[in-house]
Amino acid sequence: MKINFTQLILFSFLLCSSQSFSQEVSLNAVGGEYNFNENRTQCLTDEQREEVLNDIKSNISLLKSQNRLIHNEAQKRAPTTLFSWPVKMKDGAPYNDVWAISNYVDHNPEFPNQLLDYNCGAKTYDTNDGYNHMGVDIYTWPFSWKMMDNDEAEIVAAAPGQIIAIGRTQFDRSCTFNSNTWNAVYVQHADGSVALYGHMKKDSPTSKNIGDTVERGEYLGIVGSSGNSTGPHLHFEVYSEVELNGVGQDVLVDPYAGNCNNMNTDSWWQNQKPYVNTNINAVLTHSAPPVFPTCPDQETTNEKNAFAPGEKVHLAVYLRDQLAGTTIDLEVLRPNGTIYNDWDYNLVDNYSSSYWYWIITAPSLPGEWTWRATYQGQIVDHKFTVGTLSVEDSNFDNVSIYPNPFNDVVNIQSNSHIKKVSLVDILGKTVMTKTNDIESIKEINLESLSKGLYFLRLEGVNNEQKTIKLIKE
Repeated sequence: MKINFTQLILFSFLLCSSQSFSQEVSLNAVGGEYNFNENRTQCLTDEQREEVLNDIKSNISLLKSQNRLIHNEAQKRAPTTLFSWPVKMKDGAPYNDVWAISNYVDHNPEFPNQLLDYNCGAKTYDTNDGYNHMGVDIYTWPFSWKMMDNDEAEIVAAAPGQIIAIGRTQFDRSCTFNSNTWNAVYVQHADGSVALYGHMKKDSPTSKNIGDTVERGEYLGIVGSSGNSTGPHLHFEVYSEVELNGVGQDVLVDPYAGNCNNMNTDSWWQNQKPYVNTNINAVLTHSAPPVFPTCPDQETTNEKNAFAPGEKVHLAVYLRDQLAGTTIDLEVLRPNGTIYNDWDYNLVDNYSSSYWYWIITAPSLPGEWTWRATYQGQIVDHKFTVGTLSVEDSNFDNVSIYPNPFNDVVNIQSNSHIKKVSLVDILGKTVMTKTNDIESIKEINLESLSKGLYFLRLEGVNNEQKTIKLIKE
């Protein structure tokens, strides 16, 4: 893997007041292309593939002898099996999406470097010893190793079927051609076709056993780097039928329909994704630039969502299938939703995956801010907070609160009418608001709060304000 840093940037936002800002912006950025699987390897050696197919055939025969086989031998490919997407982001993961494609099936039998994918492009590979890539490689982006270690990119069944073979316990941090065995799940569908899901994380494959059935979208494992692999990805390989007992043959399928697919004319996808599938995979904030180490070390992502005023904020965007000649629209929004700054960044290259970041100085206005990227019609927001550690005094007459520290109830004493009370946590997020235009607010119940430091913001009828530190014990 190699990171190409192509440009250099620094822009800063200068604070003039709590509501009015002067901004200086550079149109450059730091970042560039992320190259996955640069040193391409044969996902399965010829010997391994033969062993895999023999295991599949043996288990099919065994299940058939036990009257447990679900597929109908008389049913031929019509097509009847249509796939949904086999990679899914774990619920709660801090991304917008988690995958990109590095390779399709190679339709040119010649080698080396005689490449032809289903769309008549060259997004595939072969090797000097005559291997032509036989599946779809779906890699995780951004932060492949972090995703693997945190189980953030799940492999799910692309179609309902029956588990025919499974492997769970192999080493999963491969970085090169090594003849290692992968962890995988093989599923046969009702029409007799078989899908191979390879390179899974160690011990992540489903606890189900050979002969058990799975539903569409059901968890099968975690994207990993077991076997012959240079980084975490799913190798998805499909056969319309396999030879049994010397009858028939193993028929490889490319699930994508295209002018240069010489294996099959029909698409095997319910909704075939476009060849160039632009996407914002993540919009994140960092305390420092992300670091992409040498395989197989986990990335140092430096992700951070809470900043103090004056602290540097790295605003990052992670793209899939970046298109030359397109533009990303970028915005930073204040806590009230108004635009703090906006600018465009022009993309000049085609990249399968890329990342870009800009640097700002966190303003002194506390609250929950929004970092927004718009690309090819897609809008993705990321929230970050700016806190304050100072008391903001105004012209209130004789305002005090007690007790402080407190447990559940805080009393407010003031000669002025307090119409609004807001409570902000140490990260700058508003956790409570109370308003009363008729009577001055004199008491607030905060028993549901966790222990810690807060800031009580008081507002009068003439919009005068005061902020007081508040501690709950």
